[in-house]
Amino acid sequence: MSFSFFKASRPKTPQEVVKAMKDSLVALDTKTVVEVKALEKALEEVEKNFVSLRCMLCGDGEVEPNTDQVYQLALEVCKEDVLALMIHKLPNLGWEARKDLVHCWSILLKQKVDSRYCSVEYIENHFELLDFLVVCYDNKEIALNCGLMLRECIKFPTLAKYILESASFELFFKFVELPNFDVASDAFSTFKDLLTKHGTVVAEYLTAHYDEFFDQYEKLLTSSNYVTRRQSLKLLSEFLLEPPSSHIMKRYIQEVRYLKVMMTLLKDSSKNIQISAFHIFKVFVANPNKPREVKVILAKNHGKLLELLHNLSAGKGAEDEQFEEEKELIIKEIDRLSHLSNPDH
Repeated sequence: MSFSFFKASRPKTPQEVVKAMKDSLVALDTKTVVEVKALEKALEEVEKNFVSLRCMLCGDGEVEPNTDQVYQLALEVCKEDVLALMIHKLPNLGWEARKDLVHCWSILLKQKVDSRYCSVEYIENHFELLDFLVVCYDNKEIALNCGLMLRECIKFPTLAKYILESASFELFFKFVELPNFDVASDAFSTFKDLLTKHGTVVAEYLTAHYDEFFDQYEKLLTSSNYVTRRQSLKLLSEFLLEPPSSHIMKRYIQEVRYLKVMMTLLKDSSKNIQISAFHIFKVFVANPNKPREVKVILAKNHGKLLELLHNLSAGKGAEDEQFEEEKELIIKEIDRLSHLSNPDH
């Protein structure tokens, strides 16, 4: 009786580990998936191979990973198209195998070989893999796995740029409001990373797609879902106030349409949303180059706005002091506008 399953007579080489992984993933074909026994056997083989791959990449707790073997593994998974197979077969895998896959994915993406991220370069040559991962948010069984894998990809500017500019990006406006709370929250985490990790990439995207992006984003800010409103408002502050996006912010605060959105959010039943809305509203008011339309709206609604602002409090501590100072300045400016006979001044 052979005990080779428990103790191999000779450690596998990286090439052998990758070949075994590839063969087992390929075996998860349409025919196998519909035959229960064949599927169970194929999935066992995949899980066993993911354990081998993970051990070679991370060590086994007693022995540290061999750097040369890790380099070789990174090269082989690209050369043999195993990265693509990992993604395409993800919906067929069991829970344990998916967990190991995500762990291996994270390590492989970060692995440099001769100063090159070979796994990232592979994805750059197969961008459709990113589209596949995004669309998988529609499959709640694997959505969280795909989210983790996407966020690893988004750490690299070229991959983040592709997703932002792809047709798939629009799907996030739907995914962040999915009825499954865990999936919607995960989708929002990925959405946030896309809009905050690489300021210059985001600024370029927003410059080229300003109207369509903010049209969609307004729907999140005015959503009936409290969590969506709060998260999207907080995120708006984060990416609009980034230095590379300063020209986007200047354009945003010129628009009456978005001023009205912030004024509505200042009246929200949630104090947290009111405070977050104030931090964007104040930029509209403090703008020294306010267009006439913005001045007219502020002057026309000055009574309600001043009442709202007087009742708005951030809490206690140093932050509250700064908030109160800013609030006083905004109140004075709105009051000043209300007394102008000519809004162009």
